[in-house]
Amino acid sequence: MSQIDITQRRVYAGTLGSPAPIIYVIDSPEHPFDTEPLQGHAATIVTLPVTDWNAALTPWPAPGIYRGEPDFGGQGQQTLAELTGTLIPAIEADEGLSPTSRAICGYSLGGLFALYALTHCDDFAACACLSGSVWYEGWVEHLQELPLDLTGRFAYFSIGTKERKAARPILKTVQDRMEQCVAILRERGCEVKYRTGPGNHMQRVNERLGAGLDALDAFVAPRA
Repeated sequence: MSQIDITQRRVYAGTLGSPAPIIYVIDSPEHPFDTEPLQGHAATIVTLPVTDWNAALTPWPAPGIYRGEPDFGGQGQQTLAELTGTLIPAIEADEGLSPTSRAICGYSLGGLFALYALTHCDDFAACACLSGSVWYEGWVEHLQELPLDLTGRFAYFSIGTKERKAARPILKTVQDRMEQCVAILRERGCEVKYRTGPGNHMQRVNERLGAGLDALDAFVAPRA
């Protein structure tokens, strides 16, 4: 059963028309992103509602971090294969889109998955990892071991400066871990922008999303 319900997607047409690059945004049906940051880009924006974040967006199984919550399911590889092999072609056919390139963007576990997608397939020219869950057990070590050549690709990272003050010890590592990810990608030839800003993980979401989409838009659909 698919974890992404493309019948509930939202599509915001880019100013470049049908051939516009597409930025796919990992979204939540229960708590969807506000509309405002998703509009007004040269690239087309398509949201992808994911029903079970803990299962669909994580790279391998890991223990949950909050009492009473389920463990992480580790189905990221299956989700990525379905997304690139089936869902994206179906969306683009249904919408009459023929993009020149694609990018992927996500927040929290969605941000981790966006980075996973960039580093585990060639379908995306860029990603935005917004307050991404790069604290995930074993992630940085896995990223370091991948035989990556990311020349010509782009990644945008952002995080709130208060996120390292989270209650759980593993979450306190997130900024340090993100800076390690930035260094690894740069070593592998990727163009990287890294931004910090005020607030904790649950604050200024629209601001971080808007800045991330602007950065991706500038890369995949540069103005003359």
